[in-house]
Amino acid sequence: MAEAFPSSVTELAQALVRIPSVNPDGEPGTGKTGEADCAAYVARFLETAGAKAVLEEVLPGRPNVIGRFPSQPLASGGKKPVILFGPHTDTVGVGGMTIDPFGGEVRDGKLWGRGACDTKGPMAAMLWALWELRDEIPHLPVEVHFAGFMSEESSQFGSRHFAKHHGQDYAFAFIAEPTSLQTVFKHKGSLWADIETFGVAVHGSRPELGENAILKMARLIKLLDGDFRQQLKDASGQDEWLGQSTISLGMIQGGSRPNITADHCCLTVDIRYTPGVAKLGGPMLLLEEFVKQHDATAVVNPRGREAASPCLDTSAEDPFVQALVRHGAALTGAPWFCDAAYLAEVGVPAVAVGPGSIAQAHTKDEWIELVELERGAKFWMDYLRGL
Repeated sequence: MAEAFPSSVTELAQALVRIPSVNPDGEPGTGKTGEADCAAYVARFLETAGAKAVLEEVLPGRPNVIGRFPSQPLASGGKKPVILFGPHTDTVGVGGMTIDPFGGEVRDGKLWGRGACDTKGPMAAMLWALWELRDEIPHLPVEVHFAGFMSEESSQFGSRHFAKHHGQDYAFAFIAEPTSLQTVFKHKGSLWADIETFGVAVHGSRPELGENAILKMARLIKLLDGDFRQQLKDASGQDEWLGQSTISLGMIQGGSRPNITADHCCLTVDIRYTPGVAKLGGPMLLLEEFVKQHDATAVVNPRGREAASPCLDTSAEDPFVQALVRHGAALTGAPWFCDAAYLAEVGVPAVAVGPGSIAQAHTKDEWIELVELERGAKFWMDYLRGL
């Protein structure tokens, strides 16, 4: 039996929520992980709306879905700018949820389930607008593409892969996130880094004969929480939209046994930084220089594949941004990061915009209001027509 085509943005969002697409990293809380089924559904929807859709595998069984809508030439013969609508198809884990994560239940004026807010609801709003405008899209002054990115919730493999292979094609990108239909044109970047100190292990009864890596780290901790915290603030200044750069000392581990002087200690820090720090060479450079000043033997390294995410700093004067503002999507900044930054990193101006509130994202009873879904779909229709 052929699957029923949705008759509204709500039915589309329900269908998306009912397709498990949990990111397998961390603790997914379900054995059904990966974005393949969701990407395949979106591809079928895009094709029905008139686009040519392809699944582009990024990791085994985990594709991006890309749709390209037909476009008629400009009367002037010039080249149309190509714009991208880019939600992500994965969700965070479902462990501990108090509702059926894949039920897609509608009650109390809300759609409930994992991804309803982040970001299958905002994705549905984009897709429904493209469906409603399917006959008008070829005649718009822009060429319209869609990309559903895998793995945004961990490592952003999808947007990184897309930016590397297709970034040169686009004049602007609209990334779907629950921003209450405000334009997030700036967000902080992040750096996770391990700081290691080293000592000399001796018997715990004669600690004076060795060198204690924990004590060396203790001195660094005081300096990091004081002098370096202030240095970050001074380096970045007070960003109008993002505030100050920050450092959080998140984890520490040292020593091997109580009766052995610790010869190793590791501290993990989380730095959230503004474009001002990025322009000074980035937080890793500042952190390395600071640590070396106070302990020449200490080592600083990024922590794993998720160590760094760039900040977003799209110009508020960009014509596509100005058009968003004219349509009621006021400018704002965000403390979180998203796929927009990886497109911006390769030269594609990008923002995050979508219906729903970030406060409902990742919650144990995730939901989005139905009026927000409808408002989001209408917003994108009006925006495209306004171009």
